[in-house]
Amino acid sequence: MDDYTDEYDFLGKLDPDSSDSSSLQIANRLKAAILTGKFAPGETLPSNQKLQNRFGVARETVKSAFKILTDKDKLVVTQQGRLPRVRVKTHRTVELRPHVESLFKDDHVAIDFAGFSGETLKGVVLEPLDRIRMGELTPQDIKLRIMVSDMRLPMSLPIPVDPTQDAASVTERMARITDRALETIVNDVRELEELGLIKSGSVEVRMHGIAPVFKLFILNNAEVFFGFYPIVQHSVPINGDRVEIFDPMGKDASLFHFSSTGEDSEQGEMFVSAARTWFDSLWDTVATARDIG
Repeated sequence: MDDYTDEYDFLGKLDPDSSDSSSLQIANRLKAAILTGKFAPGETLPSNQKLQNRFGVARETVKSAFKILTDKDKLVVTQQGRLPRVRVKTHRTVELRPHVESLFKDDHVAIDFAGFSGETLKGVVLEPLDRIRMGELTPQDIKLRIMVSDMRLPMSLPIPVDPTQDAASVTERMARITDRALETIVNDVRELEELGLIKSGSVEVRMHGIAPVFKLFILNNAEVFFGFYPIVQHSVPINGDRVEIFDPMGKDASLFHFSSTGEDSEQGEMFVSAARTWFDSLWDTVATARDIG
């Protein structure tokens, strides 16, 4: 038996019944090993040949797995003639949803959100809220503070590509989208409290006149997820016509994770503290309360 079998036994075996491809399964196993510290930043990873032998797959399958880790997850660096290694990088883009779902397993859930319309926030909290209804999650209290751009005010974004077109119709469209997203969140939390599924539920909304350029999530005052909105040109339906606009695109925003605990806690705590200070400063000054629902 080759020595790598024991050395990398923590990578496990492929699941033949999984709907994921072999390359994705291998990438996920290596990703988990990196995120749990089994492979440290800068450390080399097993060679293609060792992974081929361990998982019983073709060379191209392993190459595809490393492509996922380099291009999509940004966790690995590959160079011609060298073993792949873990990227030496303090912070990386992450998927927000698993962290939010984990948060709802605690007794106390607190989320501060600052961003564009609140659609992203709605997307990540609706599933945990549904699981509370089904009895799968049992937090005691939920407190959400939501701070978004007031699209009823003149904004530099989003705007029509053609400056001669009516900018107000663009912001009015976003105001309707924002209201729908926020109403859904408010009504769902209120319903859980009325049903007695949580002891208390609070959703406060405040709005301001600053154009949206980034999104910020603060989870239980201990974790921060931050990402810039890329500005894209695309067409949207307005009053029966298609209008080309410059639009901050939330779904294309890569989020970076900062934590006041765990690895790199000192630098993480600095960013978390700065994010809380910024959020509270805007919340307590120019942001104004908005009654939703």
